Amino acid sequence: MKKTLLSLAAASLIVTSAVAADKGIDIVTTGQAVLYYETSAGNGTTNEELFDQGNSQANVGIQLNLDADLKNNFTFGSQLSYLGTAGLEKNLVSGTRQSVTGATAMTDISDEIALTKIFIAKKIANTTVKIGRQELPMSLSPLAFSEGWNVFKNTFEAALLVNSDIPDTLVVGAYVGQSNNSTGGSFSTFNSLNAVTSAGTTGVGGTAYMLTVQNKSIPMTTVTASYYDLAKVDSAATADLVPNYDIGATALWGDVAIAGKDLPMGLKVGLQAGQISPDSQLGTAVKFSDTTAFGVKVGLAPIEALTLCAAFTSVDGDDNKENVAVKNTGTGVKTPLFTQMIYNQNAIALDADTYMIKAVYNTGDYGKIIAQYAGTAAGKSNLQGSEIDYAEFDLIYKVKAAGVEYFASYINRSFDKGGAPVLLVTNTDATTEDVVRVWARYAF
Repeated sequence: MKKTLLSLAAASLIVTSAVAADKGIDIVTTGQAVLYYETSAGNGTTNEELFDQGNSQANVGIQLNLDADLKNNFTFGSQLSYLGTAGLEKNLVSGTRQSVTGATAMTDISDEIALTKIFIAKKIANTTVKIGRQELPMSLSPLAFSEGWNVFKNTFEAALLVNSDIPDTLVVGAYVGQSNNSTGGSFSTFNSLNAVTSAGTTGVGGTAYMLTVQNKSIPMTTVTASYYDLAKVDSAATADLVPNYDIGATALWGDVAIAGKDLPMGLKVGLQAGQISPDSQLGTAVKFSDTTAFGVKVGLAPIEALTLCAAFTSVDGDDNKENVAVKNTGTGVKTPLFTQMIYNQNAIALDADTYMIKAVYNTGDYGKIIAQYAGTAAGKSNLQGSEIDYAEFDLIYKVKAAGVEYFASYINRSFDKGGAPVLLVTNTDATTEDVVRVWARYAF
């Protein structure tokens, strides 16, 4: 009798658990593990050497995504990110390329773990609404986007609406409140958007609205147009005005991509243009001008394994006023310009004419080899320095083996004296800088 009662109790527990599982949700788990290393050296008087501990940085990162279908067209997403060094700072590097709080000792779990995504999405007919901490792609948000060059991408506090009712057309509306960064020690800190200017970094204390329309009605052509409205913009470089928010700013950005199988030799053409228009004056101390930019790129595939590309971009500057740079307002780091290389963003983003040439050779199973070069003629308002011309050569190798993606690059940067190297080189008499970046990324 006891055995029978026990068996009935066990069966009841199994049935109850099964019913509970049916009422719950299934969570899909994905993620990635990353090992990231970078070292740099310049030719200045401090005699830095590549691979020296003091000139090197590294990260070990693990990212876990938890996604679920909540039924009734509701979905949920979250992402937990771990950024550490696994002790590499004790003998190989001096710090991290990206960290949660900027702490060097990393003695607390809060110094290494951040909640980088958490959102709810709802689909109604051809409209999807997504609210919470999320990524924004550059293709649909060219002036506030998630950057993928570092260990992990930055994310945004945003409300996003995507509609596809119009044939061949995607309409995207967004309210963007805050962002973390793609570099440094603030991966867990979400702050207001900011605009990089020739007067310093300018915080966006108010709301940021975006409207993007992407249309593919024209054969072989994708046309994308974006509009931004930023409120309560203030200049951190003008301390007497803080915390008085005196100006707003609007921005327009357009992109045309032409590509198709019917075009000869794999021809691809890209056009881009934009304008950032802040209110003309911030308080009584700083006056701003409009910034306009345009770019063109042409790509060819003369043989099956080889792709060639040439690009030119120009961003104007007014030497009599301050200027806003064409940079990602979410991070203040990268640009949406066609001539963006690995490390030339400060040179190309303001008062600059830049050309770039690029070749990609695909070996098949043995990966891709990429060689690219860009040269910039700088004006007086250039972020790299007044009339500091700049050049960069990148040699990159990418391959995927046994499920792991590998990346290795050598970067050579050259600039006029006083050009403010961007990595660990601090001496002002340097005119060249060499950088080596390698990483391995396993997605699961």
